Amino acid sequence: MNKDAIKTVSVNKKAYHDYYILETLEAGIELVGTEVKSIRAGNVNLKDCYVSTHNNEMYVYGMHVSPYDHGNIFNKDPLRPRKLLLHRAEILKMHLKCKQDGLTLIPLSVYFKNGLIKVELALAKGKKLYDKREDMAAKSAERDIQRSMQV
Repeated sequence: MNKDAIKTVSVNKKAYHDYYILETLEAGIELVGTEVKSIRAGNVNLKDCYVSTHNNEMYVYGMHVSPYDHGNIFNKDPLRPRKLLLHRAEILKMHLKCKQDGLTLIPLSVYFKNGLIKVELALAKGKKLYDKREDMAAKSAERDIQRSMQV
């Protein structure tokens, strides 16, 4: 098996609908053993999670990692804040961009890379309702064009 293979575990599809993605960043995540086993089984949900800075450290909030079936007393709270592993310069850079430009940091996906669990973060700007409608209309028109080309 290829050691460099990337295996995606979970993708935050709602993020692409609700935000404009400006920049992406890869980060490690600090987990407990039973959480790793649960993520290997694919039991992670990124739907309503976000990233925030606290004491010059970044944490992901709202990331639901289901308790491991055979973990009993070693299972942790499924919604606990989890520390992200980044260099201090990266943390400061992202924190300043979020404060100055009114942007937000959101997790896009969780995946395995070289046997380690990584989180893809995105610097994003929220979409307005009319922006979402325009995107849906454009996708619909593109689908109609593709259908007519196939026939």
